[in-house]
Amino acid sequence: MCGIVGYTGHENARDIIIDGLKKLEYRGYDSAGIAMQSKGELIVRKQKGKIANLEKTIADEHLYGTTGIGHTRWATHGVPSDLNAHPHVSGDGSIAIVHNGIVENYVELRRQLTEEYGVVFRTDTDSEVIAHLVSVLHKGKLEDAVLEAVKRMKGAYAFAAISKDEPGKIVAFRKDAPLIAGLGRGCNFIASDIPALLKYLNKIYLIENDELVICTPEQIQILDQQKNPVKREVLQVTWSLEDAEKEGYEHFMLKEIHEQPKAIRETLTRRLDENGRIRLDGISLTLEDLEHFNKIYIVACGTAYHAGLVGKYIIEKMARIPVEVDVASEFRYRDPFVDDRTLFIAISQSGETLDTLAALREAKRKGARVLSVVNVVGSSVARESDDVFYTWAGPEIAVASTKAYTTQLICLYLIALYMADLRGTISQSYYQEVLAELQAIPDKVSTIISRAGEIEELAKYLYNRDQVFFIGRGIDSAVAYEGSLKLKEVSYINSFAIAAGELKHGTIALMEPETIVIALATQDFLFDKMYSNIVEVKARMAHVVSIAKEGDEKIREESTEVIYIPRCADEVTPLLSVIPLQLFAYYVARERGEDIDKPRNLAKSVTVE
Repeated sequence: MCGIVGYTGHENARDIIIDGLKKLEYRGYDSAGIAMQSKGELIVRKQKGKIANLEKTIADEHLYGTTGIGHTRWATHGVPSDLNAHPHVSGDGSIAIVHNGIVENYVELRRQLTEEYGVVFRTDTDSEVIAHLVSVLHKGKLEDAVLEAVKRMKGAYAFAAISKDEPGKIVAFRKDAPLIAGLGRGCNFIASDIPALLKYLNKIYLIENDELVICTPEQIQILDQQKNPVKREVLQVTWSLEDAEKEGYEHFMLKEIHEQPKAIRETLTRRLDENGRIRLDGISLTLEDLEHFNKIYIVACGTAYHAGLVGKYIIEKMARIPVEVDVASEFRYRDPFVDDRTLFIAISQSGETLDTLAALREAKRKGARVLSVVNVVGSSVARESDDVFYTWAGPEIAVASTKAYTTQLICLYLIALYMADLRGTISQSYYQEVLAELQAIPDKVSTIISRAGEIEELAKYLYNRDQVFFIGRGIDSAVAYEGSLKLKEVSYINSFAIAAGELKHGTIALMEPETIVIALATQDFLFDKMYSNIVEVKARMAHVVSIAKEGDEKIREESTEVIYIPRCADEVTPLLSVIPLQLFAYYVARERGEDIDKPRNLAKSVTVE
């Protein structure tokens, strides 16, 4: 959600903070602002809209200060506006804060601050409470005031504060929202995410829950809530700045679609030993453990949830263990049947998704063993899991996830094969066949991407439609959900996915002449059933775009267009069939002139409920 950047050093903080905020634009935002210490005062500039608007506004101002904080806001409390934008400043102008997350008891705190201290609130945000609360508690050291403030705050948040009376110091606190500290040369940083700092450094501290950071040009101190020093290992970031740049592509989404062969290969080969067998470093599941589990829960949100739907199919087919897939935001509110015989698999690209993190904690509280599939090393989900399976997708900047999804799928295939091999539920020949199919996937993905021009031309013809239906059977239905989500995320077309067999139970009533139906028909053993469903919608004069394996010529009889994927085993088709759906969504959105990398109302890392 919101992005935080802080800098303290010996250079002018203005441009450094603005540059860092630009690297966090992928998180989604509706306003931006900066606050800097300058000649014993705080300078604050903030504005609704893009960072470019803020830059233009302050372009002719000589703003100078060597310590400051910046923010990109995604509105939760109060409409997007100049006034509601961050940073927020206390009534006496002594404290400025930037905040990511939610203060759940902000109404109570507002009332208390108004009645006891005469505080006048100027915004509709929950965040402003923090500035006033820190200010009234500030008696000497900023860190003491922040620690007192968080004792009175409820919620999930991270925030950073500066004081006009303590030059060169930034104090930040983390509770259930991402926060890192970066070590530079003669300068130090705080931020919500690594890309904000890559231009300046590659050494960071991962800040844990309920920890306070004191950042000065000379040092970074990490304290617990009792003000005890915390020792923390430095994490060396292996991403390059170029990894987070477009490298000539028009959009990050297109770049990341093209990066999928490399990302899939990296995620796969890092988990195979010299004999070509699966090696799950960092995962200590034994046969005894697997025999102890009577159920697996896969819990995630959005695209990661759709990866989980594929995972359910693959794990049940291969490892023969019952799997339930749940939306994280619903999981913890229905008292699920979870105990010490449950394996809980959490999937999250960022590892900071609040709903998934809360579901994970609920599962652990009930005694479950937690295995996470995440992309960001050292993220909250990773740190709170018993076992971690990292994807090797690299930084994913576009809000609409592409390479994170396909690498999550690879992880789930490897987990399923590993479990099945341990339990003896598949033969060694089948084990080797599936591994060989997976190893062929990167080249086959490259083949599909090389034909992107065909999908681009199709998008030019279909981009102005009002609604699109995605249908599939078996494992294809899971991919249909992901294809539908991609299209609605970036093009804003009302897309809808359904298991094809359910069409006749209501949804077919919506079929009209020229309604677009994207039909996934990649499962050989279900092909005849799927063909019948295509005939049903074609009889209603639908415009049918079918996704099928090369060589399936019969499907042309009832399809308006066919997009072919290379032949492969039914089990691994999701890794290929999703690629044309990602490309279709991208090209449709481009034809419609949408902001593809930063869709409206969306954020990359959802750190609030």
